[in-house]
Parts: sequence; C-alpha cells; structure tokens
Amino acid sequence: MRKPVVGVIGNAHNVHPALRVQVVGERILKGLAEIADALPLMFPGTKDITDITTLLANVDGILLTGARANVHPSCFGAPEDSRYEPYDRNRDTLALPLIRACVEEGVPLLGIRRGLQEMNVAFGGSLHPEIRELPGRMNHRVPRLESGEVHPDPAVIFADRHEVRLTPGGVFANLFRCETVRVNSLHGQAILEPGRRVVVEGVAEDGTIEAIRIEDAPGFALGVQWHAEFDAQSNPVNRALFMAFGAALRGRERAS
Repeated sequence: MRKPVVGVIGNAHNVHPALRVQVVGERILKGLAEIADALPLMFPGTKDITDITTLLANVDGILLTGARANVHPSCFGAPEDSRYEPYDRNRDTLALPLIRACVEEGVPLLGIRRGLQEMNVAFGGSLHPEIRELPGRMNHRVPRLESGEVHPDPAVIFADRHEVRLTPGGVFANLFRCETVRVNSLHGQAILEPGRRVVVEGVAEDGTIEAIRIEDAPGFALGVQWHAEFDAQSNPVNRALFMAFGAALRGRERAS
C-alpha cells in the first residue's frame, strides 16, 4: 500500500562559507515515518528552487519545521534588528505563500515552532523576536549551563517545562483528550498579535501562544510552538499530534 508523502521544508545552513546546504532534523523525519506512517521528503526552503504548484501536486501534506533562523521582521512590518539574527529570507518568501496555498487547497498542514510563527505571519499576524523580554514572560530558550553553553543532555533540553491551557471543546482539547498539557520550550520568537483566521487554542502559563488552528480551513491546519517531534514515539501529546496528522494525510489521499 502506498504511504502518504509529506513535504518537509528545508532550512538554509552554511557548512562553511563556500558550501550552503538545506537541512532537516532527523527527529521530524522519524516522527513522520514512524508515527504518521508517511514518507517524508525534504524540499528546498527557497522559492528559487521550489515551485509551489508542482510541490503541492506531488505531496499529500506539508510540515513546516522549527529552525534556528527567525522570521524576518519585514514580513510583519517591524524594523530589522541585528540582535535577533540569523534570518532565512529565502524560507520566508516560500513558506508564507505556501501556507496560504495549503489552506486554500485543503492540503494538510502542520507547523512546528517556526512553522507556527510562519502560519501566523502568513495571515497578517506579528511576532515578538524575544518573548522573554515582555513583562511576566518566562525564558522559553534552550536550557544552558552556567558557562553559557547549551546543556549537553537532550533529556534536559527537551524536558517538559511548562503547561499549556487548551480551549475547552477545541480541536486540540479533543485531540489530546484533556484541557492542559505539559510541553518542552526551545524558542525565543513567538506570536505577538494573532493574524486573521488564526484561532488561538493553547496558551502557556505566562500567556505565550502555544497552539493555533486556521479558521475555516478545509483541511488539517494546526500549529504548535513546542518541539512536537521530540519523543513522538512515546510522548502521548506529541504522538497524538503526529497520528492525527497522519490520519489527515490518509484521508486526503483517499479523497483524491
């Protein structure tokens, strides 16, 4: 039996100044293969290489990954600030119209971390480049040692760090079969003002937006701020999300 195919957006990475590549984290790929029961295929995160029409004609769904680079502030009318680099302008110019095309055509869409942020910007929302700078917000960044280096233990890096309150009776509450979940936290940038059609369904203890859906989308169109790909094999929250995405993929495949 043919498995559904998921296009996974690539991220620009410089191996060294003379070698620019596109990369995707392996956890994302394993989550799609092992939990969503799909075939993940990376596509370049640049409009110069990836044609949206051709891409969507050849996949059953799209996954927008997290990334080190922030969405460029010009995408939501804010001034550029070198403190919040790096940026990935090529991914910006591809991801935003791709999101709108997915929603319009009913192509299942899952946004993780930066992917959620891109979904918000694609519908006119804004982001804050360093959410911990706002009054009352926690530090959502990756845990570090006293030396300032990133903690070496993945179990510490991806540990559940805060609760997310879900909208009662909403898509996520029904999906997770509860109204509060605990999640990891590894980001600086986050949603400031939700875009049109962006429905907030999950909020952290400090008010940070953690889960969204696109209103009136004809297909699966969900985004989460946490790294849902971590331990999707056994973490019940992350597993449920990938399984639901897989079901949406197979549903669209049968309908086509």
